[in-house]
Amino acid sequence: MKYALVHEWLTPKATGGSELVVKEILKHVKADVYSLIDFESTNPKSYLYNRPIGTTFLQYFPLAHNGVQKYLPFLPLAIEQLDLRKYDVILSSSHSVAKGILASPHQLHICYCHTPMRYAWDLTFDYLRNSLIGKGIPGIFTRYLLHHLRQWDVISANRVDFFIANSNHTANRIWRCYRRTATVIYPPVNIDRFTFTANKDNFYVTVSRLVSYKKINLIVQAFNKLGYPLIIIGDGPEISKIRLIAQPNIQILGAQKDSVVEKYVAKAKAFIYAACEDFGIALVEAQACGTPVIAYGNGGALETVIDIQQDLQHGTGILFKDQTVQSLVDAVETFQDFQHKVDPESCRRQAEKFSPKIFETSYLAFLEKCYKDFTRNSSS
Repeated sequence: MKYALVHEWLTPKATGGSELVVKEILKHVKADVYSLIDFESTNPKSYLYNRPIGTTFLQYFPLAHNGVQKYLPFLPLAIEQLDLRKYDVILSSSHSVAKGILASPHQLHICYCHTPMRYAWDLTFDYLRNSLIGKGIPGIFTRYLLHHLRQWDVISANRVDFFIANSNHTANRIWRCYRRTATVIYPPVNIDRFTFTANKDNFYVTVSRLVSYKKINLIVQAFNKLGYPLIIIGDGPEISKIRLIAQPNIQILGAQKDSVVEKYVAKAKAFIYAACEDFGIALVEAQACGTPVIAYGNGGALETVIDIQQDLQHGTGILFKDQTVQSLVDAVETFQDFQHKVDPESCRRQAEKFSPKIFETSYLAFLEKCYKDFTRNSSS
């Protein structure tokens, strides 16, 4: 069988959980790769270096190498221009439009959905509030565009034969947006990259892109109030605002290389996270180091972190109820009381549930099942 794998964009700046899923799939499935844009096959540091990758007309748009989100109105049209008729199986890795490729009746299309398009659904009002084109007369046209984007998103969901979700949280969102069921296969987390460290230092850490929905501003305000030492690693458009309000107990290191990130996460007293994530690979990576997690108790965190208040024997952190400064302050203070009851080895064991080997076994078994079901239904 001939496989095609479709992902939204491949650039050196795109290094999140969805890209890790693509990398892992390609270790086990021989597939030709397609994307809206590709600047990784020319990157000597990339695992895709010198690999032939099919792209769209967006490849030649100005500043495309910095991402194509700025060309949002063109994304559905662009993905539909990929001609994949020669393939038996299409595997899409989608957090935006990749699932919208056009397939023929004889082709099996399996979508690993990292999230329904966030700026068209859950983050619409955040997107409008924080965008220059979200207000006034331009805001009317932006709202009109997002309205039609949601319509296309629902229609294109019907082009998928089988959905995979990266968490139960995402599976529920897929049902709410598309009325489609999805099988949950957790993404692979390279836990062996992180060194287990039982002895911790007296500081907290968070690692994140500094964008509004990650709620780093909330974390800073909470630690301003607490006065405990906090290390922030990451870069993004919010960095200037965060530096303006951060008190001396908070260090903002900006973007750092992997070895620095691993060192701080391994030695931290706890990892802080206030965003609502569909899965949240960073939470698993912290636990792989034996580092407890204090996280907002919604989304994927409910599936990756065990609250010590609910399970004293296996607890790996604290989950707080509300995305507010006071709720996080209370959670950190509660952790101060419970920290000696969190076993670093329990954290590591929890992280091992999301290993690449488990992903490989689950994903390949699902592909085989889908192909059998598809061929049986096609012949009946």
